[in-house]
Amino acid sequence: MSDDSDTVNDSDVRPSPSDSTPSRARPREDVPDWDDEYLDRIADGLMHSYDLEQETNVRGESFTLSGQLRIEHQKHFLHSSINYANHGSEEYLFARRQRSVTRDDLTSLVDLGHELADEWIEGDETHYSTDFTFVLIVPEITDAVRTFASGFRDRTLLKFGYYGHYEIHLVVVAPEAQDSVKSKNADIGVFAPWRDPEPAGLFDRLVRRLKQ
Repeated sequence: MSDDSDTVNDSDVRPSPSDSTPSRARPREDVPDWDDEYLDRIADGLMHSYDLEQETNVRGESFTLSGQLRIEHQKHFLHSSINYANHGSEEYLFARRQRSVTRDDLTSLVDLGHELADEWIEGDETHYSTDFTFVLIVPEITDAVRTFASGFRDRTLLKFGYYGHYEIHLVVVAPEAQDSVKSKNADIGVFAPWRDPEPAGLFDRLVRRLKQ
């Protein structure tokens, strides 16, 4: 008799490829205060699944809020000590405020996502997926940005899928205007509380993919 199990391990967003030591998500009192009502609300919604960091710099790009979620999947046979088909998924989340956003801003983040994938993903048969989600918080969303983001999808197979895949997601939100747009497979979830609830969050989406 076999059994599937998913374990969530939260670890720091890596400032460099060598810093990959897992850690548990911190209690609320240890989560940074962003002195920003919107970002504090976002952190409250993410803190139970993500290890959150403040003012992260990645390859010259600064982000006000960042976080990492890791899910490990195991199949058990008869007993939990006998497991097989082990693989894992990771989600890296980066968010920041900007005065405005252009299509070039979004393509630069896509390029950054590919660079991080090259540096951070250790491609082997235990890797299932890695997601890079970039969130820009702006006063308003232009038509050009809306068209580009809503039609965007970027999923890369590693070694023809044998080593899993990685995917880059884009989200743009204008909280004051209660407006938002996302790429095709992004989960806007907690970033747009004024929208109708989506059927699954980031955690649920990853678990669903692992069980397919």
